Amino acid sequence: MRFVAVTYGTEGDARPMAALCRALINAGHEARLLADISTLGSAAALGVPATPIAGDIKAAVQPGAALAKIVGKGGGFADAAKAMAHLANANAEAWMREALEAAQGCDAVIVGGLAAFVGFSVAERLGVAAIGTGLIPITPTAEFPSPFLRPGAIPRWLNRTSHRVVNGLIWRAFRARTNAARAKTLGLAPRRRLWTDLPMLYGISSSLLPRPRDWPDNVVMCGRWAPPATDWTPPAALAAFLAAGEPPLYVGFGSMAGLDRRTLLAALLPAVGGRRALFYPGWSGVEASDLPANFLTLGDTPHDWLFPRASIVIHHGGSGTSHSAVRAGVPSVVVPFVGDQFFWADCLQRAGAASLSVAARDVTASALERGITLAESAAMRSRASALGAAMSEENGLSRAVAEIERLVLRR
Repeated sequence: MRFVAVTYGTEGDARPMAALCRALINAGHEARLLADISTLGSAAALGVPATPIAGDIKAAVQPGAALAKIVGKGGGFADAAKAMAHLANANAEAWMREALEAAQGCDAVIVGGLAAFVGFSVAERLGVAAIGTGLIPITPTAEFPSPFLRPGAIPRWLNRTSHRVVNGLIWRAFRARTNAARAKTLGLAPRRRLWTDLPMLYGISSSLLPRPRDWPDNVVMCGRWAPPATDWTPPAALAAFLAAGEPPLYVGFGSMAGLDRRTLLAALLPAVGGRRALFYPGWSGVEASDLPANFLTLGDTPHDWLFPRASIVIHHGGSGTSHSAVRAGVPSVVVPFVGDQFFWADCLQRAGAASLSVAARDVTASALERGITLAESAAMRSRASALGAAMSEENGLSRAVAEIERLVLRR
């Protein structure tokens, strides 16, 4: 079978989709990934054919840009949705052209991220299967509220309604430009409502978030989507640092770039104190020269290799990083910036795998130090280890591949 996967967002969106494409290729299929050029490193590392599409997500999250301003303000849903819709709407027509060209002759279009509505439309135009994917549980349920709302913001009886309202508001922000692009590029009639009857595959572990009992059968929680293990060799400096003492803290905030680095360092450095620490700058703009001697700055390093060698993982709460920390059996301290990161921080705390979370815009040295101290406790280490063992029994990519094959053959 031949598949095209199209997504748009940060590396947290592209990385799991690249892993899924690799799994499809390993199963004997053809797969190509379409995503922003700055997020295709994981596809290249996995040998997944990839095509960059229009846009520049890295520029959009740099200081002063719209998304960075939202991150710096604390990532309220309405503002974040508006900024993301602006980015997607500016590229909707180009994405449709690019996806339509790439998907000629394919058996299914696999979609995710900000390009979901584009992917669904292209599949409709070609008359092939459309399969939604994600690492954020947006299917309505009564068991928890929309992950784009802050935990505790609404009463439990409004949980299901919150999903419908939030998903509807997102569609409303995308609808006009999506429909204009559908008409101009694909010759399709306008779409009035969200796609709600298509299959949805989640790269989410039930060890971290149990599958809601009220989800329909076409929604599958596959388990974590982790790329296949590789014979990755650490740089000499990293190997020497790890060998020189006890397991260090890991600090990394992925693609988050909206928090002023002076504010971040003013909280982080006193909280870490003299502990050994690894720092992944990501898109933060922090330089090695900004850090004291007990820190080692990292380049791109596979989480599955690194996290088991760390004592605590301090991170932004993205779904992928949260799953990687749990899989490693290591406690987390979460500093959420925006969107669903607050949801995952809450999930980690409820599971007993993270200490208190500290919102990025409110982060202080004392709060962060308190979180580190709690994460160092024997009880939290034990709980994180147990969750890691449970997650290690899953094979989320195999489940996803089997579901995709079943969905295509059923048509």
